[in-house]
Amino acid sequence: MGIFATIIVGAIIGALARFFMKGDQNIGMLWTIILGAGGTALGWWLVEGPIGSDSTILKWVVSIVLAIILISLYIGITNRGSAGTRR
Repeated sequence: MGIFATIIVGAIIGALARFFMKGDQNIGMLWTIILGAGGTALGWWLVEGPIGSDSTILKWVVSIVLAIILISLYIGITNRGSAGTRR
């Protein structure tokens, strides 16, 4: 997948991940794309490599789940969540 396709798919996966997440996510569009692209790269690698499948649906599902995990980690590390924020 080329860089342009990675950015587009990353934006879609990141947006879908944020849609399925509970609560507010105080992160910008750039981080949504970056973390979505990370979830996509890891998801496609995991499905094609260790799992050994070529299922497009499985790639998308795994990518969204991994993007949710990456966004959650990012929010936890940067403490940008709206609930329980310490100041």
